[in-house]
Amino acid sequence: MTETESNTYDVVVIGAGPVGENVADRTRAAGLTTAVVESELLGGECSYWACMPSKALLRPVIAQADARRLPGLAQDVRDPLDAQAVLARRDEYTSHWQDDGQADWLAGTGADLYRGHGRLAGPRTVTVTGPDGTLTTLTARHAVAVATGTRAQLPDLPELADVGPWTSREATSAKEAPGRLIVVGGGVVATEMATAWQALGSRVTLLVRGKGLLGRMEPFAGELVAEALTEAGADIRTGTSVESVRRENGTVVAVTSAGDRIEADEILFATGRAPRTDDLGLETVGLEPGSWLDTDDSLRVTGTDWLYAVGDVNHRALLTHQGKYQARIAGAAIAARAAGDTLLEEPWGAHAATADHHAVPQVVFTDPEAAAVGLSLAEAEQAGHRVRAVDVEFSSVAGAGLYGDGYRGRARMVVDLEDEILRGVTFVGPGVGELIHSATIAITGRVPVGRLWHAVPSYPTLSEVWLRLLEAYRDN
Repeated sequence: MTETESNTYDVVVIGAGPVGENVADRTRAAGLTTAVVESELLGGECSYWACMPSKALLRPVIAQADARRLPGLAQDVRDPLDAQAVLARRDEYTSHWQDDGQADWLAGTGADLYRGHGRLAGPRTVTVTGPDGTLTTLTARHAVAVATGTRAQLPDLPELADVGPWTSREATSAKEAPGRLIVVGGGVVATEMATAWQALGSRVTLLVRGKGLLGRMEPFAGELVAEALTEAGADIRTGTSVESVRRENGTVVAVTSAGDRIEADEILFATGRAPRTDDLGLETVGLEPGSWLDTDDSLRVTGTDWLYAVGDVNHRALLTHQGKYQARIAGAAIAARAAGDTLLEEPWGAHAATADHHAVPQVVFTDPEAAAVGLSLAEAEQAGHRVRAVDVEFSSVAGAGLYGDGYRGRARMVVDLEDEILRGVTFVGPGVGELIHSATIAITGRVPVGRLWHAVPSYPTLSEVWLRLLEAYRDN
């Protein structure tokens, strides 16, 4: 390798997914020269193998399910989905795995792009190994921001590599529906991909180590999603792990902890994520390769005054929208420090990612959808809050019946009895993903329950569930 170039910038960003792009956008807007390093496609995991392709696969599934709940439409949507048409639309939303548009957008911010593998080479220094092997050294005057995200974590099983298992990448980019699909896991990726591929023609077997699905949400969320998946034809086995897996004449054979032998065409492991920091040069700055990067609320890595870790790589909240939020905070903090300004680091200040601790919203795009923000009842109690949970069925809301016949769903709010504010809210039901932002605002703004009575929901909408929740809290 020959060093061919050495350049200095105010800021160097490693990783050009949505998080890295947003850091660069904010630092450029503040007038700081910025370099961005990317080894794969600009736009990152979210654009090509996660958020966008998975939701493009799921949207027709949900639309068909909603239509089947409506007289006048139900009889017209009984045929199976056109899988190839769904996959073609998915391909459009990934730009056919080409990043020209993302490159044009980044260029429009004024940031410089370096394609290749970026590694730290000491404080404020990044080396980039280009596709042709040439080496470029980038020096940052003020900050280096790591936004390299995560990768799928596979279990340590003999012969697994020979099986060619799916991870989330293969599950969202597959060119056809496998006839039989084993999904290992019970979280968001597992449930969403089970929903999508079951509807697109696969016979899905879901193997869940725990007691149920969506274990980080309120228990009823996983229960309602499991009921719907079972009704759709999926075989869900809880308390089950994979002991061995191999291919026999092209067929995947998995043996479970219960001794069951399950055959399939493909097997998806949705069993966790690991940080992309193993080949990042962390050892050159006294950090452990392969580790998550701990940060303060301005997203600066603990023990440094120049290194930032933004997005999934810091393990604060593994969600694209939360990473982009962190990027906005980090960009503002980098700019303020570069200018010598005093940072506003108090909770909810302009340079503190406080929402990571109190108001992280998430939507699981299954049928029914599951949406939550803040703490579950169990989490609130474990944190020492004196709380009460209030539950209502969506059947008590006129808008739910209008949304579709046989609408099933439930809502819960967790109320702090000391301050009479909300600690957490969960909605489960068709279409509830669009409700969660109202709950996010209520929690972020610490809106008292008494004030929420004056936030009048429109009739007849699903949002009237707020009124039912407040009535249940008042009457019990």
